[in-house]
Amino acid sequence: MVERTPILNGICHALLLAGVAAVCVPLWLAFVASSLTIEEVLQVPLPWLPGGEFLANVGTAWSKANFQRLFFNSFVVAVGITVGKIAVSMLSAFAITYFRFPFRMAAFWLIFVSLMLPIEVRISPTYEAVANAALPLQWIADLAHLDVHLEWNMVNTYPGLILPLVASASATFLFRQFFLTVPDELCEAARLDGASPMHFFFTVLLPLSRSNMVALAIILFLYGWNQYLWPLLFTTEPEMGTAVIGLTHLIPKSDTQPAWNVAMAAALLTMLPPVVVVVVLQRSFVKGLVDSSK
Repeated sequence: MVERTPILNGICHALLLAGVAAVCVPLWLAFVASSLTIEEVLQVPLPWLPGGEFLANVGTAWSKANFQRLFFNSFVVAVGITVGKIAVSMLSAFAITYFRFPFRMAAFWLIFVSLMLPIEVRISPTYEAVANAALPLQWIADLAHLDVHLEWNMVNTYPGLILPLVASASATFLFRQFFLTVPDELCEAARLDGASPMHFFFTVLLPLSRSNMVALAIILFLYGWNQYLWPLLFTTEPEMGTAVIGLTHLIPKSDTQPAWNVAMAAALLTMLPPVVVVVVLQRSFVKGLVDSSK
């Protein structure tokens, strides 16, 4: 155990204050910039005290970027990715942990290795698959010499934004590790009571995993809300964009008016929902992390 001394306490507090400053100072400058006029925000150096145009800049950013629609899209995508990842990961971990089938560990390691294949690496085949989700069925029909044309285009749709991102190797790994800590006696007792595997899953494993699910849901919601590359490449209609995509449209270009005050107001608006989720569910997040480490 490290002995507490005044010097060590001072060093720890200095490091903590430096970390707080590194996080809070940019946020404060963004808030200050969002409350100034265009002339004031272009001053060098930037004022450290806020002005009185914050609400006006927020209203301009909200209407100019059509954030009402984009926030709804981001919420649907983030919630869909969160629910989909947790559902698929829990069922995958349940099958790998409690079922004995050929190449079970090979399937697990294939899932685990997919951690090294982010969406950026497989963006082209993923886009091709989503542009025509019926392509595998079309191949089968061609091999069978059937004169049919199958096409399911999911471009500019919510399923197209969500489904390619619902698989999660890390979430599957975390749930598998948690299921391994569940006593085997619970599974044996459920089997003796005549419970089916899915009944055991819903009545035993699901309640035990509630803390882990909440902690993971927060991380996955942030992941879904902050998605940039996939919605940027996949959506061709402005009304199907997300809040992050709308934020990039407000960043001043070389041939436009440098309205950094509006852009900073939009950045704060885009950042608000994830902050609210983390603040509201902070206790459940910490509890889930602590329970998962037991």
